[in-house]
Amino acid sequence: MGPLKGIKVLELGGIGPGPFTSMLLSDMGAQVIRIERIVASDSGVKGMDVRFNLLNRGRPSVAMDLKNPKAVEAIKRMLVNADALVEGFRPGVAERLGLGPADCLAVNPRLAYGRITGWGQDGPLANATGHDLNYIALTGALHSIGLKDGPPVPPLNLVGDFGGGAMFLAFGLVCAILESRSSGRGQVVDAAMVDGSAALMGLIYGMRAGGHWSDERGSNRLDSGTPWYAVYETLDGKYVSVASNELRFYKDMILAMGLDKEDLPDRDDPSGWPRLRQRFAEVFKQKTRDEWCEIMKDSDACFAPVLSLAEAPQHPHLKARNTFVEMDGIVQPAPAPRFSRTKPELRRGSPSEGQYDVGALAEWGLNDADVKALRAAGALA
Repeated sequence: MGPLKGIKVLELGGIGPGPFTSMLLSDMGAQVIRIERIVASDSGVKGMDVRFNLLNRGRPSVAMDLKNPKAVEAIKRMLVNADALVEGFRPGVAERLGLGPADCLAVNPRLAYGRITGWGQDGPLANATGHDLNYIALTGALHSIGLKDGPPVPPLNLVGDFGGGAMFLAFGLVCAILESRSSGRGQVVDAAMVDGSAALMGLIYGMRAGGHWSDERGSNRLDSGTPWYAVYETLDGKYVSVASNELRFYKDMILAMGLDKEDLPDRDDPSGWPRLRQRFAEVFKQKTRDEWCEIMKDSDACFAPVLSLAEAPQHPHLKARNTFVEMDGIVQPAPAPRFSRTKPELRRGSPSEGQYDVGALAEWGLNDADVKALRAAGALA
């Protein structure tokens, strides 16, 4: 079940990108256990039932006092047969707990030790506080997202936390696990969201170096600068997206819009783009979003409706592919990507934080006597 079946990962509980990394690995079949801190974090959504925290899905949760030597000792025992560890503390915190790379690699020399931070393990800002928006602000990513003459627009926390952070850590851990199988040696994977979000901007930096990208927002081919790569409002107050970059797709869009007979400005002349954009806006505003979907359904105009979170899971294409699934009454994204043979699937929902799981601990080498001793020492909630 899943291409990572047989891989064991120990996650030291954190927020955002760390749990998302572990969710990705668990979705792919890895056996993951989440070790929560007994002292609750104040970073969650107040009043939200923990079962809705989809980042924690697919794996059991156990709460331990990481400042208790007995807990640290137990975690090291669990790491003996682990392939990877995930931690998202500030630099130096894991070392002070006795769970730093040197400590863990001493008990398991083949361990892939994954660290996820915003600024990285070194550098002038390594110990500074921050969140996704700050990290992508530093790399040029945030500056590049937004409409012309407007401020930068926060792209949720997709670029820093998840794209630039968690996915790079998940990729790095799988790389380190594969390498350790030939070398017999583990290593540290330092996944910094500034590094990852900068890497995501590789295409844009290359275009800028080649003179094909401007630092002025809303003036480039992928940031709504061109009238044919943009979002337009429809008659019913909803929106549609067009991305007809190639000339053949642009011609299909013009034809579907009924503008093929009009004397439109040359699309290769930027001076005519404002008039072209205004005309597109006028035409799209004449019909509802669903009417445009019907008109565009057989064209190659690179068109799609802008759907809400409530609408997206109901779209026929996403329903046909089972892009969204339901578990425990919660509609959520299915594991991705897909595999032809080792197909991933959801095994369990999101547990209560620190939920005691005897079976999970037993699978990691802790028997009933160990559990009783940990509880007696106040190391296990």
